[in-house]
Parts: sequence; C-alpha cells; structure tokens
Amino acid sequence: MSWDLLDFTVFAIMLLGVGVIFAAAKRKTDNAAYLFAVGVSLATAFILIWVNGAVGIIGAEDNDANMLFFGVLAVGAIGGIIARFQPLGMVRVLYATALAQGIVAAIALLAGLGSTAPGWPKDILTLTGFFISLWLLSAWLFRKAAQGKLSVEQESEV
Repeated sequence: MSWDLLDFTVFAIMLLGVGVIFAAAKRKTDNAAYLFAVGVSLATAFILIWVNGAVGIIGAEDNDANMLFFGVLAVGAIGGIIARFQPLGMVRVLYATALAQGIVAAIALLAGLGSTAPGWPKDILTLTGFFISLWLLSAWLFRKAAQGKLSVEQESEV
C-alpha cells in the first residue's frame, strides 16, 4: 500500500496529538510513573488507530466492524475526563478500556466478523492480547503513580 497526502496528514495529526497530550501531562507532574503511564496509553491508542486504519484488526481495513475499536478509545478518553486524569481514577479507566478491548474481540469472534480473512481468528486473538496487555501495563503504572513510587527524584537517587 502506498501512502497518499491524506495518509501523511492523518499520521502527522496523530503524532501532533500525542505530543500535545504528553506535553500537557509533563506540565502537570514530574512523577515518572504517571508520565510512563500516559506514554504507554498514548502509544497504545496510537498503535490501535494506526494498525486498524492501515490493515484492520477484524478482517481488512475496510471492514466496518473495525469501527468498534473507536468505542474502546472512547472508553479511555471519556473515562479519563470523568476521572480528571487522576492516577487512581485512571487505573479504573484503563481496566475498563482493557475490558472494552476484550469485549470487541468477543463480539467479533462470536459473530464471525472478519472470518473470511486468512488470519482469522488468530490475528484478532493475538492483537487483542497485545492491546489488553498494554492497557493493563498503563493501569499498573498509574497505580504506582498514585502510590508516589517512581518519581523523578527517586529515580535520580537510585
């Protein structure tokens, strides 16, 4: 697949969005665990959008079922706003996001969505496991941030 101007524009907007959000988090705190958690969350969302748009997770990229993954991102974004991006609230939000990721996979598998794709169901299961692992890693890092562990000062003393 060759990229056109729209592909490059969307990619640039995604990178800019990640950078702006991470910079805002950096201004908010110097807690390294919090910043790592934000970074993992942003990277996971970025990769989810990129993979889904480029090749699709459920079948091919043009399979409408792939739109379900925007629901996963909505859980994270809306949950983050409700939790006011506080570490303990974000732990719960990311658990819910991981659960939403699993629910989308379950729907796809039970309904046979994308079953004509050569890698079905292995691709859905593998990618779902990958994304759930990253959401849970971010939740764990937010928990560490809430406990005040892994602050920048603690790291420099080690």
